[in-house]
Amino acid sequence: MIDHIEIEARAGDGGHGITSFRREKYVPFGGPDGGDGGRGGHIVFVGEAGLTTLASFQRQRRLRAPAGGHGSGAKRHGRNGADLVLPVPLGTVVWRKEADDSLTLRGEVTKAGQSLVVAQGGRGGWGNARFATAVRQAPWVSQKGELGERLRLVLDLKLLADVGLVGLPNAGKSTLLAVATAARPKIGAYPFTTTEPNLGVAEVGEASFVLADIPGLIEGAHLGRGLGHEFLRHIQRTRLLIHIVDASGDDPEGAVRQIDAELAAYDPALAARPQLIALNKMDLPEAQARRGSLEAFCSGLGRPAYPISAATGEGVAPVLREAATMLAALPAPPAEVVLTPEPLKPPLITREDSVFVVQHAPSERLAAQWDVGREEALDILRRQLKRIGLGRALRKAGARAGDRVRIGALEMEWAD
Repeated sequence: MIDHIEIEARAGDGGHGITSFRREKYVPFGGPDGGDGGRGGHIVFVGEAGLTTLASFQRQRRLRAPAGGHGSGAKRHGRNGADLVLPVPLGTVVWRKEADDSLTLRGEVTKAGQSLVVAQGGRGGWGNARFATAVRQAPWVSQKGELGERLRLVLDLKLLADVGLVGLPNAGKSTLLAVATAARPKIGAYPFTTTEPNLGVAEVGEASFVLADIPGLIEGAHLGRGLGHEFLRHIQRTRLLIHIVDASGDDPEGAVRQIDAELAAYDPALAARPQLIALNKMDLPEAQARRGSLEAFCSGLGRPAYPISAATGEGVAPVLREAATMLAALPAPPAEVVLTPEPLKPPLITREDSVFVVQHAPSERLAAQWDVGREEALDILRRQLKRIGLGRALRKAGARAGDRVRIGALEMEWAD
């Protein structure tokens, strides 16, 4: 089961705008007609209901979207880079990994067909036709395309299911899933038959809900022992738990206490989640002999208990009906995460000897788009930087006309 993976994502760079002038017979003074570059491709994740693992990213750890095309004469716009669209399981949480290894939430995919742009393609640069004014009628400048986002991403998968089946290994969870739904999990009479979560849809009259068969938990699972918290995460989103107990086992009551302890140690909210108990393997005489005492034990815990035989299907329908009734009374699952844009951070300006060093993402992106070999281009860049507030920030930091300013890889003389 691949449910946690780190990848590199590189969105497409924007295409360059070009410097071009109209040159036609009988038009001796044709104006600027350089076209804009196209946008670079985004990297987009789209929710797909049939997926339950991030295994495809294990073979594709480096994602790269195509760049936009360059502009051309006659004001022709470069083509936009195609978006790289990749399917992900529902419940995929995307984090951006920062330089200090901290994580910032990028977004979450919780619905089939939902799109999440995880890396933005760069904007295309402007051609010289954009810079023509009444004063500057023949600009010899054009803009480079903006670089696409380059990110390290961490993907976490927490499967989306209404009901989680929990219990010790070999308690009969996979058998119950197979009987209750159309799912066909691997089943065997030995521990850890299930090595990754399985999903199935149970239908009860007009209602339906998603069941998740979680691999068996052992003592110390919350510490990562056995299959551990690799799979405990997958029941964090469920609204109801069905605890499958092997009623024919050596200590069914101890099994209930053990699972309760593991859930509480991993996440106290899980221990408080509504739960019903399915006393499984009632087709065996050992289980039948304990039925009365186990029902009394579950009643003492305040949980409904249902004797069942997942192997024969006996008693499964009442469990599903009760689960549907309990789900109908529970709050609806939380809506998908909608992220608001991060607030724009003001420029951070420090001083290294006689140079003012600017740390400001918008200013750095602008500076990277210009070849300042021509004074005309440098003038336009300065005006753009002032428009986004860098002039005020530099004055506040003590910079004056003629001082050296470094923005990313560009160092220039500031003109106020």
